[in-house]
Amino acid sequence: MDTMRDRFIATTSQLLDEDPRLALVLAEISRAGFDRAERAHPDRVVNVGIREQLLVGAGAGMALTGLRPIMHTFASFLVERPFEQVKLDFGHQGVGGVLVSAGASYDWPAGGFTHMSPGDVALLDTLDGWTVHVPGHPDEAEALLREAAAGDGRVYVRLSAQSNERARPVGAGTGFAAVREGAGGVVIAVGPMLDNVLAATDGLDVTVLYATTVRPFDGAGLRRAVGGQGVADVVIVEPYLAGTSTAAANDALAELPHRVLGLGVGRAELRKYGEMDEHLAAHGLDARELRKRIGTFLRR
Repeated sequence: MDTMRDRFIATTSQLLDEDPRLALVLAEISRAGFDRAERAHPDRVVNVGIREQLLVGAGAGMALTGLRPIMHTFASFLVERPFEQVKLDFGHQGVGGVLVSAGASYDWPAGGFTHMSPGDVALLDTLDGWTVHVPGHPDEAEALLREAAAGDGRVYVRLSAQSNERARPVGAGTGFAAVREGAGGVVIAVGPMLDNVLAATDGLDVTVLYATTVRPFDGAGLRRAVGGQGVADVVIVEPYLAGTSTAAANDALAELPHRVLGLGVGRAELRKYGEMDEHLAAHGLDARELRKRIGTFLRR
């Protein structure tokens, strides 16, 4: 199976051929994959070098001319480093564009903490009007990218090397999808966390919701999943900073007594490189640790 990043390159190259409104701005990362597209569309495929603030600023300038820019690099260089440009050049100026990241929270541990971005979604959460997609499979990444490219709003597509075994329906109007139903609580699995969550909750009487679009947060879908219960126990398992979506869940359940547990990447920096699976385990996001944490919370 190809990776989400591979699929992004292939899909975006095709979209550039099909849609003259589309533009691509790169900062060296993934440039080799776009060699053909750069030769075919030199006016709409621009590599600015290792200048991430310029990456976002140039994309916003293209948006002001009527183009639909896609900007791409590692998440830490796309959201964190040029955050002022994301905030002002897109939000303050009121223009749309698509940020597509790679690297996620710890996809390349050997790159060190500079190449890790567990706080990207939480940071974007401080801004208004951003749609945030977190696909869990390359097919989902392609579908969400195509939807984002065809739109006009501000969209962040968070790609990862971690992937679920199979794709599920995603896109406009999908909301949180019920993958398993039960009466003992609700567990929301975000993007590539689904397979681990399903393994962790096997045999437990819980509802498992799958989320690939986390902003806007599907509060109505969460309330439906809780149903007519007088109280609600909710666990949110996210592949980025733990607790990023707990406030949104609390707001959705404001009229119902409830408890919310946010599981995700911890704030403590893990300073040994390791492998991606070792980082998952260290943050308690492998199936074994999730089973313990979810089970303990729901038994209280």
